[in-house]
Amino acid sequence: MGHYKSNVRDLEFNLFEVFGRREILGTGRFAEVDEGTVRSLLDEVDRMATGVLADSFEEGDRTPPVFDPATSTVTMPPRFRRSFETFRDAGWTNLDLPEELGGPGVPRSVAWAMAEMILGSNPAIWMYSSGPAFAHVLDVIGTEEQKRFAAHAIERQWGATMVLTEPDAGSDVGAGRTRAVEQPDGTWHIEGVKRFITSAEHDMAENIFHLVLARPEGAGPGTKGLSMFLVPKFLVDEETGEPGARNGVYVTNVEHKMGLKASTTCELTFGEKHPAVGTLVGGVHEGIKQMFMIIEHARMMVGTKAIATLSTGYLNALEYAKQRVQGADLTRMADKSAPRVAITHHPDVRRELMLQKAYAEGMRALVLYTATFQDAVQIAAFEGTKDAAAEAMNDLLLPLVKGVGSERSYEMLARSLQTLGGSGYLQDYPIEQYIRDAKIDSLYEGTTAIQGQDLFFRKVLRNQGAALGALLAGIKEFAASEAGNGRMKEERRLLDGAADDIKAMADTMAAWAIASLEDPKEVYKVGLNTTRFLLGLGDLVIGWLLLRQAEIALKSLGESDRDQAFYQGKVAAASFFAHTVLPRLSAESRTLSATDQSLMELPEEAF
Repeated sequence: MGHYKSNVRDLEFNLFEVFGRREILGTGRFAEVDEGTVRSLLDEVDRMATGVLADSFEEGDRTPPVFDPATSTVTMPPRFRRSFETFRDAGWTNLDLPEELGGPGVPRSVAWAMAEMILGSNPAIWMYSSGPAFAHVLDVIGTEEQKRFAAHAIERQWGATMVLTEPDAGSDVGAGRTRAVEQPDGTWHIEGVKRFITSAEHDMAENIFHLVLARPEGAGPGTKGLSMFLVPKFLVDEETGEPGARNGVYVTNVEHKMGLKASTTCELTFGEKHPAVGTLVGGVHEGIKQMFMIIEHARMMVGTKAIATLSTGYLNALEYAKQRVQGADLTRMADKSAPRVAITHHPDVRRELMLQKAYAEGMRALVLYTATFQDAVQIAAFEGTKDAAAEAMNDLLLPLVKGVGSERSYEMLARSLQTLGGSGYLQDYPIEQYIRDAKIDSLYEGTTAIQGQDLFFRKVLRNQGAALGALLAGIKEFAASEAGNGRMKEERRLLDGAADDIKAMADTMAAWAIASLEDPKEVYKVGLNTTRFLLGLGDLVIGWLLLRQAEIALKSLGESDRDQAFYQGKVAAASFFAHTVLPRLSAESRTLSATDQSLMELPEEAF
């Protein structure tokens, strides 16, 4: 039995009982997909994730890919390669594609439910399979020639990368110095060095194409001066798709990392040996706008990966706790003759397990709730309209999926390991690798600090609070309802108070932002609290979603004896989270409102 423990029951509960996805199946955009098809797809992915994909998880960590600097090539571990090839040959690399491009054409909520199991089982598999998804972006925004390239990339299953970061610029993408020089034939030569590029070299595809941000000669500073270029590892025959001459982009280093070692993280050098030939994506200079189509998908992926890892970490800890016999029951702790019990009998272990369960299941709901708005955007596009409200809500929730998902998952995984005691520190169990693999989630695709700033400045302030207001209104409406038939009255009261705390935090920060127009230093107060606001809003939404689940669970418990333990667990997790976590938001709100300039005025020497 592999390391990975899935939770298909909870995925189906969210899709069909909580978020009503059967209502959009079998009609319109998803006319060819019904509930039975979705359940079959989930079962099929589950079998693969718990089997062949999980089989090489440990090997990828213990014997990671080998980089040969003389040839700029990477050799993948053999078992990992077999896992990837099985995944690819079964057609799952096309999971994100619409039917017209060879994909299953499922709603985004269903696609992310399936992605969770792959990312929880062996996340590097998913990362190496990004070629078709990136080709889809080219098919949407590319020139006619690039659309043909995209078709070849999907058919021939090429790899792909997104190329932003530079050694000196880091997260400051606008400071990038990689340049693009236009040629008489309309192509461009790319010159410079990029760093931290995922999957830029491996031996599992005949070609790898790079979507690169570079600054054309004469373009202005900052992100507005950047354009996006398609730069393949091998130049391609436009008609046949056959790879030809080696292009002038080479991997010049592969990083040695704390975790996620099966995924190559590369330094890419353009134009040092010979020209790195690229074409301007879409024939327009809209690089950062185009790249954000990929960045937003990547942020959703990172959050899903983090939450998937927490879920299997919690389930591994739970299994261990049920089997580990140690100590007497606390009520007989002084009785030396008392029988030893499984550690699930101990109060502190139960508290730790329930907190892990609540966050794992609450954040899974957050991912799928966010994906329902992506479903709405898909449906609107199919109907030839635009759902601006759904787009705005998706924008608001993405920093929560990525930022809150990665931070809380890493925090909770430490508690999963703690459940195993000293055994958790050993490589005999997977949780120590989970923790090492998960740390990157709060760093790449925008650190947690960046997610907090994005949330407040772009998704709240620039949006004039419209999406946040709609979200809070929905939470307040639920809190004022009779959800739970009186069983959840106290929990709904706590939710209502937490929503007021978050609104007060947002209002205070908005006032500081406005005041900064007169006194620029007032914005420091905002910056000192953006991460606090991000995590606080995340906890509020998680608490709300857990209580929505509890409402449905209580109804099911009253109607049938089916899945009694599952539904009881839903009610218990929601109540525990409401009583244990939501009250903390009141203290966070008071801390925020008391913010002054003392920390910013402290001299560096005092740190």
